[in-house]
Amino acid sequence: MLEKYLRRSEFSSYEDFRGNFEILVPANFNFAYDVMDELARETPDAPALVWRDERGGKANFTYAQLKERSDRAANFFAAAGIGKGDPVMLILKRRFEFWFCILALHKLGAIAIPATHLLTTKDIVYRNKSADIKMIVTVDDELVMSHVDEAQPQTPTLVAKATLGKRDGWLEFTSGLEAASPRFARPTGEAASRNDDIMLIYFTSGTTGMPKMVRHDFTYPLGHILTAKYWQQVRKGGLHLTVSDTGWAKAMWGKIYGQWLSECAVFVYDYDRFVPKDLLAMISECGITSFCAPPTIYRFFIKEDLKAYDFSKLERCAVAGEPLNPEVYNKFKADTGLSLAEGYGQTELVVVVATYPWLEPKPGSMGKPSPGFDVDIVDEEGKSCEVGEEGQIVVRTGAGKPVGMFGGYYRDKDLTDSAWHDGLYYTGDMAWKDEDGYYWFIGRADDLIKSSGYRIGPFEVESALLEHPAVLECAITAVPDPDRGQIVKATVVLAKGYEAGEALKVELQDHVKRVTAPYKYPRVIDFVAELPKTISGKIRRVEIRGSGRRQDSAE
Repeated sequence: MLEKYLRRSEFSSYEDFRGNFEILVPANFNFAYDVMDELARETPDAPALVWRDERGGKANFTYAQLKERSDRAANFFAAAGIGKGDPVMLILKRRFEFWFCILALHKLGAIAIPATHLLTTKDIVYRNKSADIKMIVTVDDELVMSHVDEAQPQTPTLVAKATLGKRDGWLEFTSGLEAASPRFARPTGEAASRNDDIMLIYFTSGTTGMPKMVRHDFTYPLGHILTAKYWQQVRKGGLHLTVSDTGWAKAMWGKIYGQWLSECAVFVYDYDRFVPKDLLAMISECGITSFCAPPTIYRFFIKEDLKAYDFSKLERCAVAGEPLNPEVYNKFKADTGLSLAEGYGQTELVVVVATYPWLEPKPGSMGKPSPGFDVDIVDEEGKSCEVGEEGQIVVRTGAGKPVGMFGGYYRDKDLTDSAWHDGLYYTGDMAWKDEDGYYWFIGRADDLIKSSGYRIGPFEVESALLEHPAVLECAITAVPDPDRGQIVKATVVLAKGYEAGEALKVELQDHVKRVTAPYKYPRVIDFVAELPKTISGKIRRVEIRGSGRRQDSAE
C-alpha cells in the first residue's frame, strides 16, 4: 500500500531519508476509499482493529468488516441528511463505532469533528456555533446527551442527534447501522471530495484562551506516513497502540491513518480510569509491537515493576505530547531494554521533529527535522538561530504547504495570519539546536521565566526535579518578584511514601542547584495532590499562575 504513495520507502541513513523522501499525492485522494476499501479488496481477512475494554469486552474487525460497517454508516448519515461539507461532531471516547463513523464521513466528503466526552453544555454551544455543526453522534452517556440536548435550542444548525444507546428524540446508531445498506457507492462529480476540501476540524487543547479550530484537508492522512512508519516504526502485520481518546488530535497520529497506510492493525484499549498495571498488562498479554504515549504515562510506568511484564513482542516505544525528561527515559530503558523515541508536532502538523531510527537517541532531545518540512529555529526578528541559541520553532512554507500541515484556523483569518506570515508558521514553542543538529525543547514562548536578567525554561527545571525520587509530577511557573522581576515556582506532586514539609522543600531546592545552574532553583515550592491539566493532559500553567482567562474545555 505504501509504495503507491512514496517515491521510495526504504532509506540507508537519516541523510538519505531527509534528502530523498517524497510523498506522492494523487488527485482527489480519499483515505476511506483509496486506502481502506483497497485493503478490504486486497487483504479482506487481515486484522485491522483490535478493541478491548476495562470490563473484559472484546471486538475484532478485519478490513472487509470495516468497509462494510463504514458503508452502512455512510448510508445512515446520508439518510439523516448529511452530505459533502456538512460538519458532524463525534463524541465517542474510545468506542469502536468511532472508526465506522469517521470513515463514513470521509466517504461522504463531510467534515468530521472529533470531540471529548467531557464537554459541558457551554462548550458544545461554542463548538456548534463556531463550526455550524449539523449533527452530533455520542456515546451512551446520560450526562453527555443531556449537554447536547441543552445546547440544541441555542444552536439552530444542529438538526440531528444520534447515540449508541437509546433516547427520545435521538437516532439510534446501532440499530440504524444494521438496517442500513452494506453498499455505498463512491460519489462522483460535484459530490466527490477534492484534495483541498476540509476533511477534519480539531478544536485545539490550548493552555490559555478559547479553543482554535484547526482545519485539515483530504491529503492530511498521507502526512502521517512520517508519523507511523518512520517515527513510531509500525509495520505490516504488527499491532500498534497509541494512548489517546478519540477526542484528541493524537488519535489521528496513532489510531488510524499512518497505521493503516502501513497495513498495521490498530489496538484500542477502552478505559475510563488510567491504571498503569492494567495498561501494562494489555501491552504484555495482547502482543503489542509498537507503542506511543505521552510522557505522563511513562512517568507512571517507571513506578511499577516493569520486569514483571512480557515485552518480548514490543519493538518500538515512542513518546510525544510534552517534553520527555531524561530521568524517565533512563529508568524505562534500564527496566525494559527499550529506548524511547521522542517526537514533536502539533494539532496543526504531523510529526515534524523526531528521533528517527537512524539517529542515536539523546535523552531529552526531540531529534531532528522530518523530511518534507523545512523546520528552523528563529529569533525575535525571524533570523535563524546559531547553535545553542534559543528561539522559536518555525516551519518555512515559501516553497509551499507540506503534506500533512494544516490549512489555517477555520473562520479566523486574523489568528491564522498572526501565526503564519512571511513564509513562516510560528509554532509558539521554544527550542535550541546542538552541534549535531538535534533539537531540544525549552517551553512555550509565553512560559519562559525571566529572572534577574536570566531566561529560564520550565522544562529544564522540571527535568531536574523529576530526577529526585520524591517527585512524581511537577510544573514550573513564574512568580512576580520586586527585585528579580520573576522567580521560579515549582508545583509538585509527590510520589508514594513521601510527605510534604520544609525539610523536603530545602532538599529539592538543593537538588536542583546541584544538577542545574544555581540561579534556576525554585525559590517557591507548593505541594499539591494533582496538577491542573487540559482534557488532553497538558499542564495548565496559566491556572497555576492564577492569572489569565478561563480555559474552555478542549480536546
